[in-house]
Amino acid sequence: MRLSSKTLNRIYLYRLPVIVLCLFIFWQSSYPSLISTSLFVHEDKVLHFGAWALLAFLCARSLFAEKPLWSAGRIKLFVIVFACLFGLSDEIHQAFVLSRSASAADFAADCAGSIFGCFFYLDVFIRKSKRPD
Repeated sequence: MRLSSKTLNRIYLYRLPVIVLCLFIFWQSSYPSLISTSLFVHEDKVLHFGAWALLAFLCARSLFAEKPLWSAGRIKLFVIVFACLFGLSDEIHQAFVLSRSASAADFAADCAGSIFGCFFYLDVFIRKSKRPD
């Protein structure tokens, strides 16, 4: 079965960034922190929030493009659940990595970033005018 060029373009433009970001997060979580000294208090929470906001943004973008019949509400639910579960798996993974630790606060930052990124894409970036909820 050959994939059409339209299907390949969708994969490259929408799915691949999500996969690459997930792989980068997993890879980065396998090693000690890249930043040795914090620039400000709770810097790691801000980084978690930002990474998961980007992940949710990219996931929402991918589903919005690839699932035109899905409502915005369904996309939000799927994206937020996926990103939060990925955050949970990241914290579990870090619990088994030397010099890393699992943190409920990091997981909370992951979930908050997931919600923000998803809502930002669907409610601000595309301005809710393209698809009814």
